[in-house]
Amino acid sequence: MFAITGITGQVGGVVARQLLAQQHDVRAVVRDATKGAAWAGAGCEVALAGMDDAQALARAFAGSDGVFVLLPPNFDPSPGFPESRRIIAALRQALEAAQPRKVVCLSTIGAQAEEINLLQQLQIMEQELGMLSMPVAFLRAAWFIENAVWEIGRASCRARV
Repeated sequence: MFAITGITGQVGGVVARQLLAQQHDVRAVVRDATKGAAWAGAGCEVALAGMDDAQALARAFAGSDGVFVLLPPNFDPSPGFPESRRIIAALRQALEAAQPRKVVCLSTIGAQAEEINLLQQLQIMEQELGMLSMPVAFLRAAWFIENAVWEIGRASCRARV
């Protein structure tokens, strides 16, 4: 069983679909039962948990071989990132309680930057979850091809001029 957070988004959804295609059991960790319904229809078990609710996350992660963690983006954080720190603390507590065999976290290239910027939320996640007793892998993606869609309209307009 693999528990997937962020399953309703691009990356978490791809992770889940790949695992399902390989006949693995998948638990969709969602905040909203309505969003979980489509994943239940795809063959996933659904667990309801807010990302800042350590007890609900621990139940969602319980019995899993692996957990995929995607920190919810916060593009307007308070100074010191208290919102992200609260979620990271809940994730750490839940993972320690559930003890999955492995954890994979989506991070980003630039998470190592020392100057204060939005990417430091992922640096904090790497530091905190990197201290867990089970193996944790941090994927530092540089870019996703889907992000190019935002630029296509502008590029095609410029090409016509």
